[in-house]
Amino acid sequence: MGNILSAPVRIVVMEGDGIGPEITAATLEVLRAAERVFALALSFAPVTVGFAALRAHGSTLPDAAAEAAKSADGVILGPVSHNDYPPAAQGGLNPSGELRRRLDLFANIRPARSRGGFPPRCGSPVDLVIARENTEGFYADRSMFLGSGEFMPTPDLALSVRKITRAGSTRIAEAAFALARRRRNKVTAVHKANVLRVSDGLFLECTRAVAARFPAVEYEERIMDAMAALLVRDASAFDVVVTTNMFGDILSDLASEISGSLGLAASLNAGAAHAMAQAQHGSAPDIAGQDRANPASLIGSAAMLLAWLGERRDDERRDDERFTRAAAAIEDALDRAIATPQWRTPDLGGPLGTKALGARVATLVEEGART
Repeated sequence: MGNILSAPVRIVVMEGDGIGPEITAATLEVLRAAERVFALALSFAPVTVGFAALRAHGSTLPDAAAEAAKSADGVILGPVSHNDYPPAAQGGLNPSGELRRRLDLFANIRPARSRGGFPPRCGSPVDLVIARENTEGFYADRSMFLGSGEFMPTPDLALSVRKITRAGSTRIAEAAFALARRRRNKVTAVHKANVLRVSDGLFLECTRAVAARFPAVEYEERIMDAMAALLVRDASAFDVVVTTNMFGDILSDLASEISGSLGLAASLNAGAAHAMAQAQHGSAPDIAGQDRANPASLIGSAAMLLAWLGERRDDERRDDERFTRAAAAIEDALDRAIATPQWRTPDLGGPLGTKALGARVATLVEEGART
């Protein structure tokens, strides 16, 4: 197992809004089971964001919350209802976008994988990862130094600014090719350079330059609209997909739903120094408090965070495999739960509630360690 390090690993936990507190509680139950089995020495620090923080502190992301995230070893962020927040001037910041920007979480890694016992919606097996650039593109809260990237020069004219940089394009491409080297050695760059000739042209220029440094990795390019059609036709043809912010957001939801359900879609926001686990879906306020939400997405995202921590420890030559083993154990437990109809939540046609699925996955993590 390597050298066991006694220093605690501090995880900041932000429950968010809507179903956030419920699925976060289920996720923490699974992480505590993994902590017991693999001696991870995790320390969980709750930090309030969202509507609860707005009521208490006048901001959905108080400065103290952002600083806590910056000083932590990792962050778990539950879904937030940012579309319902007041304007930013009145404290309604989007914690997700703000933390991605402030922590420089440039890579949004979103796997889509079909699971045993739960067939993919389009027939072919799915096992791909979308590497989405996370800090620029068309997103209005990330494309300007000051102010919004959307503005209205006149009451009848609305404009949006798209920011694509050489540095941003290069580093997401590097992340994608590094990921492909650990998978099946194939990268597909998705773009719309046929109409966005300058901005997507720069993105492709940077991606091609990175591809030249990875001759063992097969490289191809697809136009965005064609890529959407190809995913529906046969998603098994793809391994790692690298693309800009908005295209990655759209394609990852599509790929996750094709693979089985958006409710199973994990997501990790990662940078050079920080990482944040975040469910791929929204806050679903219509079912909040009803013990009906599927926590699998956030549980899988937390497993990705553990794997990221494990990779950093490998890079630092600490000879510590506990985190990567714990991440694999959680993924295996999720697979086993989802493969069994009576262990699924209502969105997947099963009878279990949020708490019960969290407890089941936690039990499977512990049982798996004994076999």
